[in-house]
Amino acid sequence: MSVRVRIAPSPTGNLHIGTARTAVFNWLFARHHEGTFILRVEDTDLERSKPEYTDNIKSGLSWLGLYWDEGPFFQTERLDFYRQAIQTLLDKGFAYPCYCTSEELETMREIQKANNQAPRYDNRHRNLSSEDIAKFEAQGRKPVIRFKIEDHEQIIWHDLIRGKVSWQGSDLGGDMVIARTPEKDGDRFGQPLYNLAVVVDDIDMNISHVIRGEDHIANTAKQILLYQALGAKVPEFAHTPLILNSEGKKLSKRDGVTSIDDFRKMGFIAPALVNYMTLLGWTSPDTEEIFSLSEAATKFSLERVNKAGAKFDWDKLDWLNSQYLHKLSSEELLPLLIPYWQEAGYQFNLENDHDWLLQLTGLIAPSLTRLTDGVKEAQLFFADGVSLTQEAEEFLTQEGVKEVLKAVITATKSDLASSEANDIIKQITKDLKVKKGLVMRSLRVGLTGELHGPDLIQTWLLLNRKAIDQTRLESTINN
Repeated sequence: MSVRVRIAPSPTGNLHIGTARTAVFNWLFARHHEGTFILRVEDTDLERSKPEYTDNIKSGLSWLGLYWDEGPFFQTERLDFYRQAIQTLLDKGFAYPCYCTSEELETMREIQKANNQAPRYDNRHRNLSSEDIAKFEAQGRKPVIRFKIEDHEQIIWHDLIRGKVSWQGSDLGGDMVIARTPEKDGDRFGQPLYNLAVVVDDIDMNISHVIRGEDHIANTAKQILLYQALGAKVPEFAHTPLILNSEGKKLSKRDGVTSIDDFRKMGFIAPALVNYMTLLGWTSPDTEEIFSLSEAATKFSLERVNKAGAKFDWDKLDWLNSQYLHKLSSEELLPLLIPYWQEAGYQFNLENDHDWLLQLTGLIAPSLTRLTDGVKEAQLFFADGVSLTQEAEEFLTQEGVKEVLKAVITATKSDLASSEANDIIKQITKDLKVKKGLVMRSLRVGLTGELHGPDLIQTWLLLNRKAIDQTRLESTINN
């Protein structure tokens, strides 16, 4: 059987990590089986769907490396398919027009609530006579279209992650709406709803496996009934675990988890983020935790997807991101850091300062966990002056510190080489009869305002190339 899977986001918001993780699993499954990965945009919610969200979804998937083989397909361009399916269901007696008003439905729910009953449609318009329909039409009522769900019916399927799943028809809320009321006079029915549209699309696109979050399980029971009513083959289903916060509750924006675009702004790089999402609910058979998408695809199987919820772990994501960043060369890392430096207002000429920026990148690279850390780590190389920490201020009062700094200023020339910088330190140590440690710490405080930081010699050389070191040292002496 040819594997065909799809990711079908709704463009009512930016690409979220939950949707992205579902896309990852679908992509890996398709690639593992040399199948097809389809992008379908479910944009029938006309009020909330926006083109900018569609663009965000596409750019987010592309950034993560989840390129699709077919699509994107848009549901708003496929309305005729849904109308044909609705008409088929009406003709076969699987669906019917329901003329209940919103007030009648609200009264029904209030009565159910008062009787401690679960809210559900009581199927009151399932068997309307032609006279009833004529009366409602004469009153100007416009119907929704409902699909019949028999209470006694049991829906069973073998879920590729959860095993046997069973739903009773009576637990599905009564006959479900598959089309809204008509918007135009003369239309028999209006906008199709999600459960109907997704089934029609999956049938038309020959979807073999539906891989999605466990919050869709109730929808799956309803959709299986629709597949059967339309005389179509039911695809295989696999319901992935939800992503949970540290308290074991469903992840939400309150947990600081946002769109994929925001993860990018927070300084995570695509290979690390997609690697982490792969581990959210799936375990590699060789227990490896760092791998590319293509490497994961060779190992991926739904059998190794967990049933239990996957807890989101910021520390784990940070660790993975740091591992990927530390593997990058300065040439690879610099273009990733530049946008963050530019946003921070750091002034440099990319063409003239390219070599200097590469050296700066190599200096701070070992300290990076996220790309955003590059702003803080590089700040002293772009700042006008030095801000002394309390520890540095106290150190400045020690005997001999300012004498060391004055000696450094006297001995320093422009365009220092590494060997020359080390020679200066050795000579000052000898001339002032002080320990090398005092010279090193004094120089670091004078240049950076701190007693700790990246490699001192490389820091000095970089500042010297910009003629910043002399000014810094003089300013510190006069502090």
